[in-house]
Amino acid sequence: MTFSVAVAGASGYAGGELLRILAGHPGFEIRTVTAHQNAGQPLVAHQPHLRSLSHLTLVDTSVENLAGHDVVFLALPHGMSGEIASHLPAETLVVDCGADHRLESPESWAAFYGGEYFGAWSYGVPELPVDGGKQRERLVGTTRIAAPGCNASAVSLALAPGIAAGLIEEEDIVAVLAVGPSGAGKSLKTMYLASEILGSANPYAVGGTHRHIPEIQQNLRNAGATHPTLSFTPVLVPMSRGVLATSTARLKPGVTATQVQEAWEAAYAGENFVQVLPAGTVPRSADVLGSNTALIGVAVDAEAGRLVTVLALDNLYKGTAGAAIQSANIALGLEETAGLTVNGVAP
Repeated sequence: MTFSVAVAGASGYAGGELLRILAGHPGFEIRTVTAHQNAGQPLVAHQPHLRSLSHLTLVDTSVENLAGHDVVFLALPHGMSGEIASHLPAETLVVDCGADHRLESPESWAAFYGGEYFGAWSYGVPELPVDGGKQRERLVGTTRIAAPGCNASAVSLALAPGIAAGLIEEEDIVAVLAVGPSGAGKSLKTMYLASEILGSANPYAVGGTHRHIPEIQQNLRNAGATHPTLSFTPVLVPMSRGVLATSTARLKPGVTATQVQEAWEAAYAGENFVQVLPAGTVPRSADVLGSNTALIGVAVDAEAGRLVTVLALDNLYKGTAGAAIQSANIALGLEETAGLTVNGVAP
């Protein structure tokens, strides 16, 4: 069976990555691509790398243009998906790659985003440890999926095994991330200009203001934490895509490096797209570019009494579009790996 697909926000980075993956997916047929100010223009005018989709023209992002498809992917700025999704048929599988449906708490939404709260959907990180199981069980048969924030999924996947196994303290968690600017979309802002980024590392959203903080805390609570506290600092670096997240937490008394390695390996045993590296090994962001793979290295800083994790993922692939399509595969009963690759590109 082939499912008809519409992608809203198709002229942006996330929309382009969705289309790139969907173009090679055996179970999906891309029928409609939408945009706002770019409506009426050929898709390839904005996604020139998608040559197999050169026959498509961007149409206006409206409920009328999105309705009538089996699957709708929304790659829109926060605050835009919720209103559109509320008018789509209940039987349509809708996957939101924006933030509108990630947070379970209206108070957290108000504090970090503001505006109308549209409610939480099934969270689209299948491998994430939750309540003694995995998030994928909550995706089976659903028709509403919230794809993750790329930074949030990186930190959550890195630390959730330690919470679930009771090996780390939930207070005093610290995460510092090197991130590529494509995660911010195609918005024309000074801080994203090449002349500002090249040759520089630029921290932003410093001091507990980044919008992915409540999403990470929510994920850690679902893994077993009660009141996780998190210091989160992203740093913009001159690579077009990628996330390298270094996350640390205090170890509980007596926890050894062997226990840590074994716990993380057990948490992700059998997973195709989240892989734990051998002890003493950490990933580079380049190792996962163009793939749906997250690589994790774990270590113990014995003198400091802290766990150190290093996780690498491609923010546009595994961090957004790949997670969305992987979750859609599960919801529709398709092979979870359909259309997705574990292999990156190099150099």
